[in-house]
Amino acid sequence: MKNFNFCVPTDIRFGRDQIECLPTELKKLGTSVLLVYGGGSIKLTGLYQKIMALLKDDFIIYELPGITPNPRINAVRAGVRICKKNKVDVILAVGGGSCIDASKAIAAGALYDGDPWDLVLDKTKVKGALPIADVLTISATGSEMNPGAVISNEETKEKLELNTPVLYPHLSILDPTYLFTLPKRQTAAGTADIISHVFEQYFQKGDGAFITDRLCESVLKTCFHYGPIAMAEPDNYEARSNLMWAATLGLNHILTVGKGGAWSCHPMEHELSAFYDITHGVGLAILTPAWMRYVLEKDPGTAARFAMYGRNVWGIMDNKDGDEYAVGYEVDAEAATAAAKKAIERTADFFREMGLPSKLSEVGIGSEHFEEMAKEAVRTSGIASRSYVPLDASDIVAIYRSCE
Repeated sequence: MKNFNFCVPTDIRFGRDQIECLPTELKKLGTSVLLVYGGGSIKLTGLYQKIMALLKDDFIIYELPGITPNPRINAVRAGVRICKKNKVDVILAVGGGSCIDASKAIAAGALYDGDPWDLVLDKTKVKGALPIADVLTISATGSEMNPGAVISNEETKEKLELNTPVLYPHLSILDPTYLFTLPKRQTAAGTADIISHVFEQYFQKGDGAFITDRLCESVLKTCFHYGPIAMAEPDNYEARSNLMWAATLGLNHILTVGKGGAWSCHPMEHELSAFYDITHGVGLAILTPAWMRYVLEKDPGTAARFAMYGRNVWGIMDNKDGDEYAVGYEVDAEAATAAAKKAIERTADFFREMGLPSKLSEVGIGSEHFEEMAKEAVRTSGIASRSYVPLDASDIVAIYRSCE
């Protein structure tokens, strides 16, 4: 295993009615609050009214509604102006990863004298941030327990990550009942996002982090098991609670300790959603099987890990002589390749069964920007040098084309 640091300071309150702790815990952070939320679904479900009733006696509340998926820098700028004008103490995000990501950028921008986009371009300029709390309503990004935020700039067609330790939320309230009203499309896309986060950490160079790999496989099996149940039974508490915690574990960095390396599918997808504003999880569902097929062909040495994934997650048992966890298929390369291909196709089948598209044409994306997006994916990430199988711009274009 590689050396690692692991420190996650977020206070997680998980389960039914945990929101009752909000006044007590929020008061520790301040009494002037910026409430950040999305398109208004929290008002339809009654969550907004519940929060306002809890906070009305002891807090001054300012509001920033209208945060969109793939949150924009213009919304961040608006939030920063509110914070500076009203001397806001704490930011409360109510929603999914987009609301939390926007809130993180606002929190940093509120303590910065320049344009908050400067911080996205250069995180070393972040010298502090307002404290952040959140009430999660969509399970996908894991932003509720990590220090990262992905922000889009419509003018420059950039979608970039701001990541620095001061952006860990102080408090995250995770009540699975808040997921009961999610539309099926959001449940499906969120599940794909969780799965992709785990894949990015699981498919890395080096096999010494045995325990981390087993944790990854457990989270993947949870998603593959409970995703369809949540789709069929939206108010199934067991399914929702397991998916909710899977999302948090999927990107609080417990699944990457002892491993490391650059991600692959996320840089490619960020370009799709930067140029076309598609749902992040949808783009990942399209790209992930295509990336798997491409890297397996480009580097046959990856067959052992894909086969391990197939056996330990899907029960694909081509190598009868492997150990319990099928850590390697080196003794039978042909069997490993066969198992790897089955695992990849089973993954693609799962996304289709969840009602997710498998082609870019299904979401209105053509080939007009493939080369530009590929170059940007290389420029803004470590995909060409530090990913599981390094990919240059021509490789990425080929992956995009395989998804047409």
